Amino acid sequence: MFRIDLRINSTRFGCGLSQCGACTVHIGDRTVRSCVTPVSTVRGPVTTLEGLGTREHPHPLQQAFIAEQAAQCGYCINGMIMTAAALLKQSPRPSESEVRSALDGNLCRCGTHMRILRAIRRVARA
Repeated sequence: MFRIDLRINSTRFGCGLSQCGACTVHIGDRTVRSCVTPVSTVRGPVTTLEGLGTREHPHPLQQAFIAEQAAQCGYCINGMIMTAAALLKQSPRPSESEVRSALDGNLCRCGTHMRILRAIRRVARA
C-alpha cells in the first residue's frame, strides 16, 4: 500500500539519511525520521502531520504556519511542524534558542526560516 492510497501525503522521503527532517513523524512520544526507521522496529502509535489536526480543525501549529505564510515550496514543513509539536509538548514556552536548537536538523532550502520561527513562537505565546 502506498502513502497516496492511505492519504498520508505529508510525510516525505527527503534525503534517506536522516539529515533533512522532511520525513519526521512521532512514534509514541518520540520524534523519529521515518526514512531510516524500519517498520519492524516500530512499537506504539505513529502520528503523521495528518494526525495532528484536520482541515476542519487544524492543530494550532498548522494554523500558525498558515497565518505566518511559513511555507514556500512546502517540502520541509511536515518535518518542521512535527518537530515543533514535539518540542511544544515537552516545553510549552521554549526560548528562541531552544526552538532553533530543536529545528537544527530540519533543512529548509526556500529560506522561510524566520516565518517558521514566528509561527512556532505564535503558538508558544498562545
